[in-house]
Amino acid sequence: MKRFLRMSYLVASVGSVGFFAMSVLLLGIWPGRVLDRQIHATAPAQPLALSASEARGRAVYAREGCAYCHTQQIRYLERDVRRFGAATLAWETIFDYPQLWGTRRIGPDLSREAGARSSDWQLAHLYAPHNLVRDSVMPAYPWLFNGAPDRPRQAALDLLAYLETLGRDRMLAGPEGEAHARAACNCSGDEMRFAFGGLELNANPATARRSREHPKLDSPKYPERGQELYRQYCATCHGVRGQGDGPGAAGLHPHPANFSENQYSVDGVSAALWDGVTGTAMPAWRDLSVDDLSAVGHVVRGFYAAQQEPTLPMDVLELGSQVYGAHCAQCHGVNGAGDGSAAGQFPIAPANFQTQRPSIAASLRALRNGVGGTPMAPWSSQLSEAELSAVAYFVRGFFQADAAVKP
Repeated sequence: MKRFLRMSYLVASVGSVGFFAMSVLLLGIWPGRVLDRQIHATAPAQPLALSASEARGRAVYAREGCAYCHTQQIRYLERDVRRFGAATLAWETIFDYPQLWGTRRIGPDLSREAGARSSDWQLAHLYAPHNLVRDSVMPAYPWLFNGAPDRPRQAALDLLAYLETLGRDRMLAGPEGEAHARAACNCSGDEMRFAFGGLELNANPATARRSREHPKLDSPKYPERGQELYRQYCATCHGVRGQGDGPGAAGLHPHPANFSENQYSVDGVSAALWDGVTGTAMPAWRDLSVDDLSAVGHVVRGFYAAQQEPTLPMDVLELGSQVYGAHCAQCHGVNGAGDGSAAGQFPIAPANFQTQRPSIAASLRALRNGVGGTPMAPWSSQLSEAELSAVAYFVRGFFQADAAVKP
């Protein structure tokens, strides 16, 4: 009997060790090797590794617990791909060790965060999230700054640099990298569709872009809905009265638009809401319906109080035309549409005076002082007061009033 018990213990011990070894092999080593082969087969030749600053930023990201609320993996699910873009490929995480993929989405997924927001927005959001996103539950990180959102410490700059790497390598791989990964991927039909079948690698609806295509906004069906949406999404930057003085405006450069000083056409508001304004903190709002955008646009246009336009002498208009042709048309275009020969060279598109008419005061201020955070420089040292006034009046004549909708 004792011998039988000893043999039973021995068999159980050997079986346990064998089962443990098999578990390690089947659940650890074998999947790891399969994943390693897949990574090497689908990865581009030389994916860009993290710089010293980006690596420090990754350490800050881990230290501050960002992975507790943000994931870094777009799952192979319809709703994930529709909201964020192409599903994450294994090779995209080769420098992510230990991994920071996260498992909870209290905040949005950050897999495609590179280029999704402007740097000043990211820093202002880290400094005081609630100032930019009204209902945000994200904590503030003021210790990463020297008392203001536009005075970041090195840790904040490093964290920003790391955020700008998320999704960068796949974007840099380009169409050739996508074709290589698609050919090497041993995926099912659904996996192929989720990883490569989308029209956009980054489907983030907030990503600003330069585009001439956008839906035309209409008269709002529910005007009161516009007020609610404006308070929810716009007032944090543009202020409750549309004067560009919301709580989040202080750290943004250029500052948010002052709607009370600018008259907008329907086309101008449609473009800004649908595509955002590249190079600035103004995101796109493509996740809102056209009806909702129409309601918000109605509110935005309503902040401007139209004034009677003065009749200007011909000599003033002629002087304004000469000054504009000599100094402004290269950026703003011959017809004021923001499509001059130099317009494509700037990260922020020049103002389109056909869809936006600034007040005389705002126009003169921009000419005299420039517009901070943009390529628009001051002209007071090169133009006389008469020339400044003449061109300030002249550019307002480009506005296509027939495209405007009365609030």
